[in-house]
Amino acid sequence: MILDSAYEAATAANEAPTGGIAGWATDLMDSLGAFGAGVAIALENLFPPLPSEVILPLAGFAASQGKFGIGAALFWTTLGSVVGALALYAVGALLGRDRTVAIAARLPLVKVSDIDRTEKWFARHGTKAVFFGRMIPIFRSMISVPAGVERMGLPVFLALTTAGSLIWNAVFILIGHALGSRWHQVTDLVGLYSKGVLAVVALAVLTFVALRVRRSSTGGPAA
Repeated sequence: MILDSAYEAATAANEAPTGGIAGWATDLMDSLGAFGAGVAIALENLFPPLPSEVILPLAGFAASQGKFGIGAALFWTTLGSVVGALALYAVGALLGRDRTVAIAARLPLVKVSDIDRTEKWFARHGTKAVFFGRMIPIFRSMISVPAGVERMGLPVFLALTTAGSLIWNAVFILIGHALGSRWHQVTDLVGLYSKGVLAVVALAVLTFVALRVRRSSTGGPAA
């Protein structure tokens, strides 16, 4: 996750950040109001390095300054989340199972059986994964792709994505509104959460690779 440090310059009351991702998001909101916050969140879904934990509290801060209402911020950011998620769902649907299997077969250490297991897992837990995945950095975006590959029913996908996104967005916008010019404090805390998630993912990947290499070298059964 690429966290923006530009907000550190905004230490005075009612002072908005300039420069970097926070400055870019501020400019969007100054120009387009709450709709600009929605645009920023839609792009955050498509490009996960754009951190929602910067954009959303900043939207709450802007609302506390009277630039737009909290209701408008919640509506447009949730709509932006859904639009971004739909774009990635479409990517997964266009990719489809056959192409996914073909790509997996070309990747080192990845087997087609891994795709089969993933499909079975998604069939059992896909609804929970889409809902709760909207509240986990990085996975917020990526969970939409397997949902598209597996052709999860669009009404179900939209309902789960909207509900999960609304909860995530509301928490950060309301905290940003309450903190005002100290909105960046929540970003600092969630940055630790994001780093923890990335550490767990990295450890899981390293463990998978180590086990697969070991089994390959010993001629044991594939994982």
